[in-house]
Amino acid sequence: MEDLTLLKRFLEYCESLPFPIVILKPDRTAISANSIFFRKYGLKKKNVTNRKCHQVFFHSDDPCPELECPLNILLSEKRPVSNIKKTLRPDGSDFYGDLIYSPLLNDDGKVDYIVATIKDITRSRLMEADLKKTKEFLEGIIESSVNAIVVADMKGVILLMNESARKLFGYTDKVEVGKSIAEYYYTPGGARSVMKKLRSPDYGGVGKLHTTEMKVINSSGEEIPVEMTASIIYEDGKEVASMAIFQDLRPKIEEEKKVEETRIQLVQSDKLASIGRLAAGVAHEINNPLGGIAMYTHLALEDLPKESSSYENLNKVVNLAERCKKIIKGLLDFSREREFEIKPVNVNNIIEEIFSLVETQALFQNIEITKALGPNLPPIMGDRSQLQQVFINLALNAAEAMRDGGKLIVKSSLNNSFIEITFTDTGSGIPPEDLDKVFEPFFTTKSEESGTGLGLAVSHGIITEHKGTVSIESRLNEGTTFTIKLPVSGT
Repeated sequence: MEDLTLLKRFLEYCESLPFPIVILKPDRTAISANSIFFRKYGLKKKNVTNRKCHQVFFHSDDPCPELECPLNILLSEKRPVSNIKKTLRPDGSDFYGDLIYSPLLNDDGKVDYIVATIKDITRSRLMEADLKKTKEFLEGIIESSVNAIVVADMKGVILLMNESARKLFGYTDKVEVGKSIAEYYYTPGGARSVMKKLRSPDYGGVGKLHTTEMKVINSSGEEIPVEMTASIIYEDGKEVASMAIFQDLRPKIEEEKKVEETRIQLVQSDKLASIGRLAAGVAHEINNPLGGIAMYTHLALEDLPKESSSYENLNKVVNLAERCKKIIKGLLDFSREREFEIKPVNVNNIIEEIFSLVETQALFQNIEITKALGPNLPPIMGDRSQLQQVFINLALNAAEAMRDGGKLIVKSSLNNSFIEITFTDTGSGIPPEDLDKVFEPFFTTKSEESGTGLGLAVSHGIITEHKGTVSIESRLNEGTTFTIKLPVSGT
């Protein structure tokens, strides 16, 4: 190419080409360019001729770092090289250029000139950058979603699983994309059933599955109830992937369970209130004639000798009348609208008081009583006499369950904003089928002579009116624990 005529003809040929071209010497000095180059980049010959390539292409007076310059490879290996570079246009806007450098060799095989072809890829690069940002933004949304999201190809291979999905299915690390199979996360036949519905027009339209409840399987093999929506992802009308969004139903089910328990408690409370009103009416109606029966029976006994057969029979009538009076008193206690004298009280003091009364009774002679009362407990707002009645009922119940001796442990402690009191005995326990009946009026596990079935119902009512709770745990032949929770004063 030492013949200038040939160079001139080559430059004329470059003028006919539809893309920018610059001719460089091996020392990287520009000697010419075609018209499209000057028009496209708004440059004049003086801005190009006899200037270095870094000045022409990158508008920089600083040469490219030696290790980054592709012309070193071209000169040493005498082959075309390319380089994509981001620079600024004269107006300051970004420019991405794909520069292809080709050597023009002389007859001796040496590089006479370098032809630089410039392809403007700014638009595609900016689109790629926008697409990348959009992709990262969408991935961020998917990854941070509270719902579990799983994408799989049509063979069931996992393509994407967000953090919520990994937690739902029990994976602490990222699932190995491209290897894990989505079918393993469904119950047998579940994956096929989902795909069948997705391809049917009956469940939200072809390619879509509206909300449906099903079960999935986590890494421990546990079946988890979920609410799922799904869709097929198409590309040029062809199925390429499927996406499923799962919502864990366990919190919802647990909340519904609590609501149902609350509803049952409210129904039970209404039921007890109705029974209480009925019991009060019946008790008042019976009380007066019962008093007459007892009085006239006593008068008849005074006129009879003790050895008379009638005396023994009438004496039984008196005993039965006394039992009826006891039941009526319990009914009235259960149904009575109590006028509490509410003031700050110390639970430990009440416990100490009632045990000083009951532990000397014959019923407690074979029972070892242990009190583990928490120190410095804050006061509660309550009626001392009513709480005494509750604690005495629980102590007597425990003693009745340990006729042959045993241990009674009474504890008190501060649990968050509640004072917790437990009565634990080592008695006969209560059958599981009876546990949810113990606070019902007239239910008792004692004999007819020793129990009316109203003590625990009254105690439950008193604790409820103190804005507290009372619960029971029991194992047959092992013992029973009653737990009372009362709010601390001021909470």
